[in-house]
Amino acid sequence: MAKISIIIASDGNNVVLGKTVAEVAQSMGHEPSVVKLNDHDLPLFTIHRENNEPRPPGLTPLVDALKSSEAWVVLAPEYNGSFPPCLNNAVAWLSREGDDFRTLFRHRPVALGTHSGGGGQHALMAMRMQLAYVGCNVVGRTLVVNKTKPVNEDSIRDVIHSLMQGVAP
Repeated sequence: MAKISIIIASDGNNVVLGKTVAEVAQSMGHEPSVVKLNDHDLPLFTIHRENNEPRPPGLTPLVDALKSSEAWVVLAPEYNGSFPPCLNNAVAWLSREGDDFRTLFRHRPVALGTHSGGGGQHALMAMRMQLAYVGCNVVGRTLVVNKTKPVNEDSIRDVIHSLMQGVAP
C-alpha cells in the first residue's frame, strides 16, 4: 500500500491523534511514519540565516522523511486563528529545497486534521490555503477532534480512503 507521513505540529493532543491515525493507517495496510516537527528543531527561517549559516541539522532528516512518503496527513492545533508557527517555519524551510519552491509539495496528496480546544476550523482553513498554494492536493475531508468530539476511527478511515484517491497506483 502507501507510505504516509503523519506530520504533527505540536507536542500536545495532536500527538495522540497522530498515533491513532498511524495505528488506523497501519491496520489498513499502509506504512505510516509519525513526523513531529518540534523534534527537528528548525531555527526561524530567514534569508540571512539561509545564506550565511550552515543548513540546520534537523532539515535533512525531515526532507528525507517527507520525500519518501506518497501522502501526508498534517495535524495541528489552532493558534491565534491559524496554525502553529513551527508548521509555517517548516514549510518555509522545505520550500527552499530544489530550484522550484513547490518541488517537495507538488501534487502531494495531503489530508488535514486538528485536535483543538476552539474547534480548529481556522487552523484547517489556514493550512489548506498554504499547502494548496505550495502545490499540495489537499483532500476535502478533515479530522476534527476536541474535548467534546472524541477521535472517531471510522472518520480516520474515511480520510485515509480520500487521501489514497490521490496516490498513483
